[in-house]
Amino acid sequence: MNIQYYGHSCFKISLKPAGRGQNEVVLFIDPFDKSIGLRPPQGQADFVLVSHDHPDHNNVEALKGEPRVIDLPGEYSVRGVNVIGIPSFHDDKQGTERGQNTIFIIDGEELKLCHLGDLGTDLTEKQLEKIGTVNVLFVPIGGNYTIDYKKAIETIKKIEPNIVIPIHFKLKGTTENIEDETKFCSEMGYCVKDRPSKLNLKSKDMEGKNMEIIVMGIE
Repeated sequence: MNIQYYGHSCFKISLKPAGRGQNEVVLFIDPFDKSIGLRPPQGQADFVLVSHDHPDHNNVEALKGEPRVIDLPGEYSVRGVNVIGIPSFHDDKQGTERGQNTIFIIDGEELKLCHLGDLGTDLTEKQLEKIGTVNVLFVPIGGNYTIDYKKAIETIKKIEPNIVIPIHFKLKGTTENIEDETKFCSEMGYCVKDRPSKLNLKSKDMEGKNMEIIVMGIE
């Protein structure tokens, strides 16, 4: 499985579904527009996951092809890739300020990924139960519009993934008023120094990993 980071909360994930002769499937998560100060993602997509309907997460038009768009909670299967959308809130006031947010679970290549989108509040026991055991957790840490780094750490410790990938934090060139990764990494005690823009993960890579933090960068 290949994971490429475009900045903000946006990723391109390329994977091969189970079964012989299956072609590679490409999905994007939360493509952003140019309003945040970064170049919007580009490329061919089979399907797109949109956690909520804000311009910095729903720029599906930037992508090529005619991708299927999944932007609501539910259970889905696209070309052999299973996706579960879990309802949540973009704020800590039951969605009255910023609306709904969908948490996405992606199963493929014997790996389970969880992208929390713009989660703005604590996860409930029911949500944690639906998320279950996760290999890779994409968690917002920047605060202001999402949970902050302290809440992010609490969430990570409840889920206990093999790998943690922070999202929705301040990057060079971005315009949003959010924190960078410094406080998060300091509080966690460490972050891997490299800032890869791409990861190639296999299920066997998860062995022995417990909440390993990988802060990704962009090309």
